[in-house]
Amino acid sequence: MVRRRLSRRDFLRATSAALPAASAQTVKRDNPLVAENRKPGTYLWQLQYTQFEYPHALQAMPLIHGLRSPAVEGFASRASVAAGETIEFKISTSAAVSVLIDIYRMGYYGGKGGRHLTRLGAFKCRPQPVPPMTIERLRECAWETTAKLTIPKDWVSGVYLAKITREEPFGKQSYIIFVVKDHRRTDLLFQVSDLTWQAYNKWPGRDSLYDDGTPDVWTTSTHVRVSLDRPYAKYCQIVDAPQTAGSGEFLLWEFPFCYWLEREGYDATYCSNLDVHLDLKILTSCRAFLSIAHDEYWSREMYNHVMAARERGVSLGFFSGNALCWEIELYRSSIHHAPARAYRRQRLFPDEPQLMGTKSYGSGYGDWVVTKPSHWIYEKTGMSAGDAVPGLIGWEYHGTPASLPGLEVVAEAPLFPVRGWDGDTIGAAREHPQRHAAVVFPGPKGNWVFNAGTIWWPEGLSRPPGHIPARHNTTGTFGPDERVEQITRNVLDRFIRDSKIALLLILCLFLGTGVGQRAVIASVATIEAGGRSGLSQACREAMIVCRRDFRLVFSADVGSSAVARFLSSRGSPA
Repeated sequence: MVRRRLSRRDFLRATSAALPAASAQTVKRDNPLVAENRKPGTYLWQLQYTQFEYPHALQAMPLIHGLRSPAVEGFASRASVAAGETIEFKISTSAAVSVLIDIYRMGYYGGKGGRHLTRLGAFKCRPQPVPPMTIERLRECAWETTAKLTIPKDWVSGVYLAKITREEPFGKQSYIIFVVKDHRRTDLLFQVSDLTWQAYNKWPGRDSLYDDGTPDVWTTSTHVRVSLDRPYAKYCQIVDAPQTAGSGEFLLWEFPFCYWLEREGYDATYCSNLDVHLDLKILTSCRAFLSIAHDEYWSREMYNHVMAARERGVSLGFFSGNALCWEIELYRSSIHHAPARAYRRQRLFPDEPQLMGTKSYGSGYGDWVVTKPSHWIYEKTGMSAGDAVPGLIGWEYHGTPASLPGLEVVAEAPLFPVRGWDGDTIGAAREHPQRHAAVVFPGPKGNWVFNAGTIWWPEGLSRPPGHIPARHNTTGTFGPDERVEQITRNVLDRFIRDSKIALLLILCLFLGTGVGQRAVIASVATIEAGGRSGLSQACREAMIVCRRDFRLVFSADVGSSAVARFLSSRGSPA
């Protein structure tokens, strides 16, 4: 009997026909984050007693006051570490006193938001000096090390808070924040926006990237540097949140996304902005890269690495606003010579729309308004054209959709105030009224780019313990919205599903065997349901054909690296 091989068109048609039957299946997730979140959580990760200083010289500032916590403050020697690596904690107190360090991993944990990992100390601490500033206003703290921690092998990737507490009655507290990263294969890579946190960090007084020594509140000089070798002061604008001291902007804007993501059971790892700049492997192990909330400051290397990942087939989710606004130059520490421990602005990004589909803008407030209800991001939301999620856009946003192949505007609406920054020239006003735009467009390898275009997207997902809802003096958010949750599920599930199916499509289209193709078609439904078993079984059956027809040796559970090596040996698809 002559066996007819499926054409590429027949194969795609058959695969597409298999998808609807899978959509009704219940997604059951099982991965390291699901296992981690089954462990007992605690509310005690939160700060109970805080204390801030209020210098007379800063009381006229039209921003939040009482930013520094000299009673107890500190920073980590590294933004992120992997299991087996060592991180140092450097702590200063206002007087000689012992300090305890409690390490918590942030997640869902049955609604409690954190899990206690270990207690270090007590350690004898004392005041450590505020360093003088350089001509570029750089302050680098050459503080002695209080404690060291080697990350245990079983600590799961995530955002970690070291709660530092003076060991005395009603001991004052603050945080040191760091990320545990992991290079394992994962569906999602959650990037924290720590370069932006540092840009707005005024520690010890008026020493952010926006302070040039003049009376101006917001300056945009390219001759000011900031260092990661210093504590995080309380965030200086929008929300006065004493219980976030030392955590940058993570608890303010990013934690609601993290809390929701782990509640939903997605498989994710976490990284710093600096990992995307320095660690070439971090973007090779994920199906999708996520930019969250206020992700304003990027290096050109970060841009290039993420663009290369998109071209390789990694999906990009910009659940953020004002992203890729400023391009920065990073410098080594002048104290210990570690790379990327200080930076300055270079210029406004000229080409951010080519990566994320829209331009980055400053302050603007309004509603998420549906423009294309038939789009797959709105499946199961019940939303119609013109329906709105009130207050979701703010405080900074994206707009002006780029002219890119396949780009679709899925939400668009006018914003308040009507006039704003033009996004191209420092201080220049727009000629036209401000408008938010959210877009979706396809990548080159079956992947996707989704751009929500608002810092406050995570506010629509969850309200973790201790979270203060985002609100400016003119407007604010309304809390979690089931429609925002469903849109986010639709986007993440599509990222994951299409990545798995694309892997098998590429494999079997190259192999060109009807048996292998039919094996994949039969497994698409299982892949759709979120299981790895369908992917593995399809690959096993396809590999049988490979071995017979091509005399190739593959592992039974083929990984993307094996496929990549195979495809590179045979050239690119037509």
